[in-house]
Amino acid sequence: MKNFIKQFFDIKFWKFIMVGILNTIVGMGLQFLFFNLCGWGEWSSSVVGYILGSVLSYFLNKHFTFKNKEKGIGPVIKFALNIAVCYGLAYGIAIPLVKWICTSNSLTMFGWTVEKFAGNASMLIGSCLFVAFNYIGQRFFAFKEKASN
Repeated sequence: MKNFIKQFFDIKFWKFIMVGILNTIVGMGLQFLFFNLCGWGEWSSSVVGYILGSVLSYFLNKHFTFKNKEKGIGPVIKFALNIAVCYGLAYGIAIPLVKWICTSNSLTMFGWTVEKFAGNASMLIGSCLFVAFNYIGQRFFAFKEKASN
């Protein structure tokens, strides 16, 4: 177990975190801009933000974090599948759960309506869930190292 933890939190983990910070600034910045300034819904704002952020993430994680040398369409398909599954899980959990908690308790802050607060909070919580799911998916599926003999 100790060896697994040591391997899981190696230099690739910290590179993934660095790339994630940059990716978060881009993707979530756009997501909150679309939601708060353009009036888009949580789903459309988060989808577009994640698509644009994922393009940046693909190149940085493939070449910098995981140093994946695989060529062709295979890595792109695995990466896109990973992003789609992680996004669906994270936001499929966060949006309905946070909306339910906020509306059933009339929870709000910052002078926002309950709906506006729930939308912003669900996108924030969804992004946290996404990061956890995405690291596991990229490390052990999308950019999984080939076993050497």
